[in-house]
Amino acid sequence: MIPRMPFAVAVFLVSRCCAQDEFHPDRCEVLPLPNRQVSLSIDGSEKLKWHFGKQYPRPFFYPFNGPSGVSLTRMGHPGAQNHDHHRSVWFAHHKLNGVDFWSDNTKARVRQKHWYRYRDGNEEAVMASLLGWFDEDGKEVMEQDVIAALRPMDAGEHALELQITMRPPQGIEVVTLDKTNFGLLAVRVSKTLSSYFGGGQLSNSEGMVGEPGIFGKRARWMDYSGPVVVGAGETRHMVREGITYFDHPQNPSYPTYWHVREDGWMGASLGMHDAWSVDRQNPLVLRYLLHAHSGEYDHGKAERVQQSFAERQGFRIRQPTADERHRQYEVERITPSKADK
Repeated sequence: MIPRMPFAVAVFLVSRCCAQDEFHPDRCEVLPLPNRQVSLSIDGSEKLKWHFGKQYPRPFFYPFNGPSGVSLTRMGHPGAQNHDHHRSVWFAHHKLNGVDFWSDNTKARVRQKHWYRYRDGNEEAVMASLLGWFDEDGKEVMEQDVIAALRPMDAGEHALELQITMRPPQGIEVVTLDKTNFGLLAVRVSKTLSSYFGGGQLSNSEGMVGEPGIFGKRARWMDYSGPVVVGAGETRHMVREGITYFDHPQNPSYPTYWHVREDGWMGASLGMHDAWSVDRQNPLVLRYLLHAHSGEYDHGKAERVQQSFAERQGFRIRQPTADERHRQYEVERITPSKADK
């Protein structure tokens, strides 16, 4: 005869089973890692990683994986050792208050001061952090909020949406981003995507192809597409993938000028023709999107992605409410009612 289970034990097991059944993991996740790294994934597959360790002059994202799982970006230039400051996807500016925050030949540094929020979700994973830009004497000359949202898309594709807010730190009224081709968001694509070192091609939203026709021109977006090598040994093969880099219609320079190179580099050049002065009452807010896509560049698909990006509201960082326990900050999409507050 099978002994009867005590009633209290039965209730405990049933309640535990129900609690387990009620939990459903989010598709998009943010995972902090040792050595000052943060991994962002979709369905358990890492798509990119944020590095903010002090061994680097400034933070960056690497890898930025394509749908195949292979990184579409690289660390450094394929042929120039003095371009090691090209770290995959990164924020920098050649001259800020006259100080070089672009190259590695300076003591100026960008440091993450703290993170605001790591938020998982089914539609997106969001990481929000606060950076400080420090001159060669260690004086902070600019603050930068970084909000990064990893979003799944159709057919295994994904996008990294970035919102950055630049402002002077406490005690400083104005910061000037000097006129320069270099800054603020730069992308160094993989060697195989480069049109010179690999088999890739540069295209823009206006139908132009190649560096000579695109450099210094205004466009709503830029694309670098080409071959990607997948697998190892006998299974090694090539697929076609790419990155489409979108400017947002609310950005003050839209459509932006582009600094692009056949060696595998592209950047939305905010300061190509003008310097920008930013005060605490009027921070500079910029939004960009990097779409990791399969196949060749598709202008029609890019139009649809741009339209969706243009219609999507940006983010705000705020203090939590009484019901939002165990957190110091919250980050959320702005709704029209909140945008006016």
